[in-house]
Amino acid sequence: MVTKTAGKAYYMISAVAQKYNIHPQTLRLYEREGLLKPSRTEGNTRLYSEEDLEQLETVLSLTRDLGVNLAGVEIVLNMRRTIERMQHEVNEFMVYVKHELARGLDDWEQRLNTALVRSSPTDLVRASAAPPPARPPAAAGGEGPGMDAVPAARAGKPRPEVS
Repeated sequence: MVTKTAGKAYYMISAVAQKYNIHPQTLRLYEREGLLKPSRTEGNTRLYSEEDLEQLETVLSLTRDLGVNLAGVEIVLNMRRTIERMQHEVNEFMVYVKHELARGLDDWEQRLNTALVRSSPTDLVRASAAPPPARPPAAAGGEGPGMDAVPAARAGKPRPEVS
């Protein structure tokens, strides 16, 4: 039997069992295991929504077609919920990033229009990507800044041994 409440269709356990060719006890087992959560009437009759039927189809596909046991089905369903939640978080983050980028570009355009020296953002990017200017070579035999340079007369000659 199908019941309609607020535009949604709900199915009683006997109709669902018949539609999917399973025993009503199997549906009760799936509920006990937490794989299905049908709503209840005031008289405690189970009512299965379209979302419950989609969940049931997933459970049946995993058990019948792929041979997954109920513990595995629970893990798969939990992983699906986690992935859906994470996808929602990623989508929210992408909206935030797009908003910040749009705001940042407007901010850069405003700064560039009021700058004393006018340049385009591409000029700034090219300038920051350019290699640093080359340093002049150190004095002959020197090891760099702060080190004493070896006098030219001794450059290239071996050091005397100290005993």
